[in-house]
Amino acid sequence: MKEIRNLTALQLAEKIKRREISVAEGVLASLEQINSAESRINSYVTLDEEGALEQAARIQKQIDSGELTGPLAGVPAAIKDNLCTEGMRTTCSSKILANFVPPYTAEAVRNLKKAGAVILGKTNMDEFAMGSTTETSAFGITRNPWNLNHVPGGSSGGSCAAVAAGECFFALGSDTGGSIRQPASFCGVTGLKPTYGTVSRYGLVAYGSSLDQIGPVAKDVSDCAAVLEAIASYDRKDSTSLNREDTDFAAALKDDVRGMKIGIPRDYLGEGLESEVKSAVLTAAQALEKKGAYVEEFDLSLAEYAIPAYYVIACAEASSNLARFDGVKYGYRSKEYEGLHQMYKKSRSEGFGPEVKRRIMLGSFVLSSGYYDAYYLKALRTKALIKQAFDRAFEKYDIILGPAAPTTAPEIGKSLQDPLKMYLGDIYTVSVNLAGLPAMTLPCGLDAKGLPIGLQLIGDCFQEKKILQAAYAYEQTREWKSCPALEEQGTEGFEKERAMKIASEQEAGA
Repeated sequence: MKEIRNLTALQLAEKIKRREISVAEGVLASLEQINSAESRINSYVTLDEEGALEQAARIQKQIDSGELTGPLAGVPAAIKDNLCTEGMRTTCSSKILANFVPPYTAEAVRNLKKAGAVILGKTNMDEFAMGSTTETSAFGITRNPWNLNHVPGGSSGGSCAAVAAGECFFALGSDTGGSIRQPASFCGVTGLKPTYGTVSRYGLVAYGSSLDQIGPVAKDVSDCAAVLEAIASYDRKDSTSLNREDTDFAAALKDDVRGMKIGIPRDYLGEGLESEVKSAVLTAAQALEKKGAYVEEFDLSLAEYAIPAYYVIACAEASSNLARFDGVKYGYRSKEYEGLHQMYKKSRSEGFGPEVKRRIMLGSFVLSSGYYDAYYLKALRTKALIKQAFDRAFEKYDIILGPAAPTTAPEIGKSLQDPLKMYLGDIYTVSVNLAGLPAMTLPCGLDAKGLPIGLQLIGDCFQEKKILQAAYAYEQTREWKSCPALEEQGTEGFEKERAMKIASEQEAGA
């Protein structure tokens, strides 16, 4: 089974097509690893073993009959738990939605099913995607498979940890301010955030509607390209969906960057960036330069304004989007209350966690009378200026190269002590969402503690092919060490946390 888990998604699909491996064997390989490692990592909120095996049998027949011929047919995948799945729990890792079972499926998940992927279950995340460590989940924290005492990043930490640990072959995440790219960096996997509107947001539980975008997490660049090709589609149910014709992303996988112009923002290499991260990123840039790319540093203005602009806009949109969770139609409702108004207050105060409450309050404040112009409108103007700064940069450069995060994965418990410091950790990723750009992260080294370092490549709108080409070319220059086999490292307290997770689920369902 270990030999199967070491395959990429495309390699597994090819072996299934050649009848060297059955779909069921691929699913069982993932389930075996989940059963072995899940008590320590906690990547999944919901696991559908029986349903996965039923899917495997059905998909095997479709492959054998020639009905399914795509590059992902038969491959086991995981879905972030803020993407709706009909008949399967979608909790957003929150007590307020602990038992919510949607009556419909997100368009991106529907597209994966059409491609023949096997859905194993739903992955853990920061509550309502609000966080950068996957520590704000109501169902227990997720641990980094590279070192169980460190966070996997967030908010798509469960998806990235599952791919890194071999608990699935690829996963879907969502990226509002770096929620795919940052945990991909921390977990040593590859993550891609597409141009805003490329993947339908229908069925994605909204956090910041103008910023959210669904994307793939996988073992390598080729897998990411294949998954993006499967999920990218125009959808009339999503008013922000784009009708794109250039979605043959696999065609961009060429080991050739001769003449490509790559810019490195000096703003990204200054104070706060760990020396090991800086060295690894610049070494990756040199590798592309040796292959014929033109690389130079430049000034990307307004970088220091990205964090405040992002959090004002994201929290404002979150306060509006989360108003629907009031205990009336669905979700958690307080057991003891007097009158409708108190029912609202108690249901929301008991159902939401501290980080979600913090962002709702911040968003309500910046939208309130007297502060709307001073904060929210100013943030929107800053967002437009940041987009203009990127437009000027892409007049000269094909792609922008930099780090995905200023550090490697921090230890568990340290980030939440200082929320502001956690927010500042998103400094290299949030600008991409404000400008609606595509970007991806892939591994480029390890620090002295053996934790992965991520390289971020940013492209202009609709230029996913350029960043895929550069990423693929760089990938050919290095031998990547896969995540080490999980060992019993400092496991004291893990089973206690697992028991707490089960208890919280039972309490939410009571």
